[in-house]
Amino acid sequence: MREFFYGYYYKCQSETQTIALIAATHGVGEDRTCSLQVITDDGAWVAEFPKEDYFQKGSLIKIGKNRFSRNGIRVNVNTEDLQISGELVFGPITLPRYDIMGPFSLIPFMECRHMVGSMEHTVNGTLMVNGVEYTFENARGYWEGDTGRSFPKEYLWTHTFLPEEGSLMLSVADIPFGAFRFTGVICEIIWHDTEYRIATYLGARPIWIGNNAAVIKQGPFTLKVRLIKSAGKALRAPSHGSMVRTIRESATCKAAYELWVGNDKLFGVVTDQATFEYEYPR
Repeated sequence: MREFFYGYYYKCQSETQTIALIAATHGVGEDRTCSLQVITDDGAWVAEFPKEDYFQKGSLIKIGKNRFSRNGIRVNVNTEDLQISGELVFGPITLPRYDIMGPFSLIPFMECRHMVGSMEHTVNGTLMVNGVEYTFENARGYWEGDTGRSFPKEYLWTHTFLPEEGSLMLSVADIPFGAFRFTGVICEIIWHDTEYRIATYLGARPIWIGNNAAVIKQGPFTLKVRLIKSAGKALRAPSHGSMVRTIRESATCKAAYELWVGNDKLFGVVTDQATFEYEYPR
């Protein structure tokens, strides 16, 4: 019985509002379902759908009346807990130069594979979520996806938009690899029109993980991230193909990011609009 999940994550953020939507399918063998999760600063909600409501072709996903693609989102859900409707239009996406997984994308038995669909794009439109209006005018968007069997047992994931134009995504995770385990790192940074890649397959290694923070070293680069103030909301996450695990994500929270090249600080950013998941023991 094949365990699997596949999900896309769309983050949309203005100067005052943030919303993220997760469109996913998951299951074991023929026992499949699909779902839409919504997270804001005010809460997190999930709507479940039968497997027949799911359709995917390339980057296009349809779940019932809901449509997700690289060009935007159209949603219409009316359940007891979640009423969401509206449409968002995305501008041109910003792709990494190559697959964020690097050579690990060729390994067939990875527990979880990550993809980055867009580091940054514009967002325009309006969504109504449980009576609250979310309006985006030339706002900023980020898009990623995951596929596999389970989320890592322990991991840190964070994304933030950098001042002016720029974006940072970091994932540090416990990776099972046959009879062994290791801590894997993937990170993509766009800063002042320059792309920086920090990853295990390029020699990156964590030199500290703990207390809601991580320090990553790769050659002359040192990346430091720290969650300062959490605002975590409960989300469902896959475990062996079933959405039975609970994780906590802060859609917007206070966090600090620094990138050093040798003794020179390339940037240091403290923001209250970071997105953060920290699933290591505190």
